[in-house]
Amino acid sequence: MAFHLCSSPSSLFHDLPSISSSSRNLKPRIFFSSFHSKTSLHVSLQEPIPHQQQEDDPLPKSSKTSYIWVNPRSPRAKQLQKKSYDARYTFLTNLALSLDSSNPTHDDVSLVLKDLGDKVLEQDAVIVINNMTNSKVVPFVLEYFQQKIRPTREVILYNVTLKVFRKCRDLDAAEKLFDEMLQRGVKPDNVTFSTIITCARICSLPNKAVEWFEKMSSFGCEPDDVSYSAMIDAYGKAGNVDMALHLYDRARTEKWRLDTVTFSTLIKMYGIAGNYDGCLNVYEEMKVLGVKPNMVIYNTLLDAMGRAKRPWQAKSIHNEMTKNGFSPNWATYASLLRAYGRTRFSEDAFVVYKEMKEKGMEMNTHLYNTLLAMCADLGLTEEAFEIFEDMKSSATCLPDSWTFSSLITIYSCGGKVEEAERMLNEMIESGFQPTIFVLTSLVQCYGKAKRTDDVVKTFNQLLDLGITPDDRFCGCLLNVMTQTPKEELGKLIDCLDMANPKLESVVRYLVEGLDGDFRKEASELFNSIANEVKKPFCNSLIDLCVNLNMVDRGCELLDLGLSLEIYADIQSKSQTQWSLNLKSLSLGAALTALHVWINDLSKALESGEDLPPLLGINTGHGKHRYSDKGLANVFESHLKEMDAPFYEAPDKAGWFLTTQVAAKSWLESRGSSEIVAA
Repeated sequence: MAFHLCSSPSSLFHDLPSISSSSRNLKPRIFFSSFHSKTSLHVSLQEPIPHQQQEDDPLPKSSKTSYIWVNPRSPRAKQLQKKSYDARYTFLTNLALSLDSSNPTHDDVSLVLKDLGDKVLEQDAVIVINNMTNSKVVPFVLEYFQQKIRPTREVILYNVTLKVFRKCRDLDAAEKLFDEMLQRGVKPDNVTFSTIITCARICSLPNKAVEWFEKMSSFGCEPDDVSYSAMIDAYGKAGNVDMALHLYDRARTEKWRLDTVTFSTLIKMYGIAGNYDGCLNVYEEMKVLGVKPNMVIYNTLLDAMGRAKRPWQAKSIHNEMTKNGFSPNWATYASLLRAYGRTRFSEDAFVVYKEMKEKGMEMNTHLYNTLLAMCADLGLTEEAFEIFEDMKSSATCLPDSWTFSSLITIYSCGGKVEEAERMLNEMIESGFQPTIFVLTSLVQCYGKAKRTDDVVKTFNQLLDLGITPDDRFCGCLLNVMTQTPKEELGKLIDCLDMANPKLESVVRYLVEGLDGDFRKEASELFNSIANEVKKPFCNSLIDLCVNLNMVDRGCELLDLGLSLEIYADIQSKSQTQWSLNLKSLSLGAALTALHVWINDLSKALESGEDLPPLLGINTGHGKHRYSDKGLANVFESHLKEMDAPFYEAPDKAGWFLTTQVAAKSWLESRGSSEIVAA
C-alpha cells in the first residue's frame, strides 16, 4: 500500500483505520453477508506494513467477507439490506457512540452492549472499540469483550484500545494498558509501539516517544522506514540532534517518506544550531521529494531567516508563500517583523506593522519592542513615539523595561535631555528600575549636552543601585571625555578610577602627559576588555589624542590597533591604485590614519618608489544615524583646508580620488609638514 503522510503527527505511524463503507459507493447494487458465523466478516485492523508477510492478517483468507449481488428491484431488497454490511457497521458505530456518552462503570457498559447478545464476535469488538473516543469508558469495554470472547489475536483488541487513548492524548492510560498486556502474557507488536509512540508525540512528549521507540527491539519488534522517519521528529524535539541527523541521512539514502512535521522539526533544529543554510537545504530537498510546504513550514523558515538576519530571504519565502495561495497569519507577520526589525529594514517592517493593524491582529510587547529597538538603531524618533503611544493605547500590551530603554536611547542619542529624563521618570513610575543600558544612554545624553556634573551623578546612581560598570558603560564614559572640555576631564577620570583602573591609567597618560611605557599600558588595557569594545575604545582614545593635540600618541595607538588586529586593511595597494579605507574609524582616528598615510606616501616618493596611477580615500557614504553629517562631509572640508588634490568621485559615493601626477606635485610642495588636525 502507499503511505499517505500528512502534517498530523499521528499519521506518521500505521493507524488502525475505521472500516470504509465502500459498498455505499457501489449503489444501486446491494450486498449482504451473514453475521451469524465467526468467519463471515473480515475486519481490516491495520494497514499492512511494507515487507510484512501476508500471515500478519488478523484472520485467515477463508474468513474474508463474501458479497452477493442483489437486484435492487427485487421485492426482498429492503429486507436483505437490513442484513447488509452497511447496516451492521452502522449498528456497531452507534453502539460506540452510546458507550462514549455512558458512565465509566461495568453496569453501564454492560447495559449498552447487551444488544449484541450472547454470541459476541471478535470483529464486532474491534469495530466498537475502534470507533470510540472516551478513554475513561474504553477500559471497561475492553474488559467486557475479554470476558465474552476468546480472540484469535488479543493484541488487536489492545491496539484499538490504545488508539482510543491516543485520540484522547492520554499517555498515562496507554502506558498502564501496556503493563496490563504484559501481565496477561500478550506480546506487543509493531502497531502497539507505534500507537504509543505517536501518542507521546502528539502529547508533546518527545523524550517519551524516544523511550518507547528504544524499547521496541527488546520485544522483538523491528521499526520500519515510516517509524524511523517519524523518529527524526521525536529525536529532534528531544534534543538528540546527532540521532535525528543520522536518521535523516538514512532517510535521504533509503528514500523514506517524510511528512511536513518532520521537515518542520529539521528546519527548526538547524535554525537553533545556527546552521541557516541547512534550513534552506532541507526546504529545497523537501520540495524535490514532492512534499508541499504548509504554513508551519513557511513560518518556521521565516523565523529561522529572521534569527539569521537574512531579511532578503525572508521576503523571498514570504512571496513564495503568498504565490502558493497561503495567506499570512499572525505567526507569519511576527516572524517577518522580527526579521526586518533586527536588520533595520525599516520600510518593510513598517509595512508589516501597518498590515497587522489593518487586519486587527494584536501586537505583543516583544513585537513592539522589536520596532522600538529598530527605531533606536536608526534614530527614528517620531516613528518611535507613535509606536509607543499605540502600544500604551493597546488593551493587551504594557511597556516593560526594554520599551523604556529603547525610548531613552533614542532621546539620549539625539541629545534631548528633557525628553530622556521624562521617559526615565515614567519608567520609574511604572515600577521599573533603571538598568545599566538605560544609565549608559543617559551618560551619553548628558555628555552630548556638556553636562559633566550630571554624568558624574548618573555614574554614582549606577553604583548606588549595586550595578558594576561593564565595558560598554566605560566605553561610553570614554566617549563622553572626547566631548568634554579639558578643565572638566578630572571629574570623569575619578569615575574611571572606580570603574576601570586600567582605562583610567591610559587616560591619565594622555590628559596629564605622563612619562612611561604608554604602549605597554595601552596593550594591557586592550587585552583585558571584550573584543566587541576594543575598536570603540581605541577610536575614542585616538579622538582624545586629537583633541589634546597629541598626534604622536594618536599614531602610536593607531599602530597598536593595527598590530593587535583591532583595525584591518586601513591601507591597501594594487598596481593601479593605493587606497586609504576609513569607514570603520571615528573622526579623530580617521584624521590620524590620513596623517600616517600621507607621511607614508612622502616616504615612498623619497625612496624613489613610483606612485600608482590613482590614489583614493574611502570614507563611506553613510551618515550618522543621529546627525546629518558623515565622515565624507567632514573630510571634504578638511581636504580643502589642506589644499589636497583629492576630489569626491561623482560615480562612487564616499570616495575621494586623485591622480599620480597631482598627488606627486602636492606631496613635493608640502615637504615634510605635518597635518593640522581639525
